[in-house]
Amino acid sequence: MRFLKFNIQCGRRESLSALALCVSMLCFYFQPASASLIPDELKGIGITEHLGDQVFLDDYTFKDETGKDVKLAEYFHPGRPVLLTLVYYACPNLCNFLLNGLVKSLKTLDWTPGQKFEIVTLSINPKEKPPLAEKKKAAYLESYGRKGAGAGWHFLTGDEGQVRKLADQVGFGYRYEPQDDQYAHSAAMFVLTPEGKISRYLYGIEFKNTDLRLSFLEASNGKIGTIMDRILLFCYRYDPQTRKYSIYLTKVMQAGCGLTLLIFGGYLALFWRRERKGA
Repeated sequence: MRFLKFNIQCGRRESLSALALCVSMLCFYFQPASASLIPDELKGIGITEHLGDQVFLDDYTFKDETGKDVKLAEYFHPGRPVLLTLVYYACPNLCNFLLNGLVKSLKTLDWTPGQKFEIVTLSINPKEKPPLAEKKKAAYLESYGRKGAGAGWHFLTGDEGQVRKLADQVGFGYRYEPQDDQYAHSAAMFVLTPEGKISRYLYGIEFKNTDLRLSFLEASNGKIGTIMDRILLFCYRYDPQTRKYSIYLTKVMQAGCGLTLLIFGGYLALFWRRERKGA
């Protein structure tokens, strides 16, 4: 791990971005990792998974992009999972990569925010206010280009106590670097159930259509999507080692055997019926 201990005094802005990417790699491959393996520069800015934990939605009040006070619970509706992203809007590097990657992934999905799921993007910087959130929302919705998406993608700001409490509850570690007026953090998104339980962590800055779709299906307990989507959920399962959904061969083989028996049984039934008619 020595190669991670580079000099952060030179090129602080680039170093912070590189540090965050390294944290994402550590979370991806070694989570949960021993604290002794993590360099001092990376401590406190990783992801600690709390799968299945309940987020206390009524405990949080933020401001939406219009300046209105809103409860986090307002964005949770029956049957609709919520994709939570913790970023800050003036971030010069990683946050832009994450949100740009999310937009790119959303374009491959035929579901639209506000219909099948919700997106809540919250700034971790308490100095950022609704006018900046409104500007960022307009920019990303324009890039997304999906009609009606604005009703389901919410850009929030809040005070430090509320933001830090929510970040701790979902396991998102970040640290303010005063010398650069920036935040060191990792790249991850959080999929919550309609009731507010943490269902899945998505790592990286770009997300496969299958991973995004299946994480929403899983969080909604199969209540969204088509019959084919539910078949996909039956055939795939989440692999904690790779942090991705992979095909579940046992289920596929069982389904294949069942289909074969069904076809064979139908053939035999048709054969016997013809035999009786002939007799």
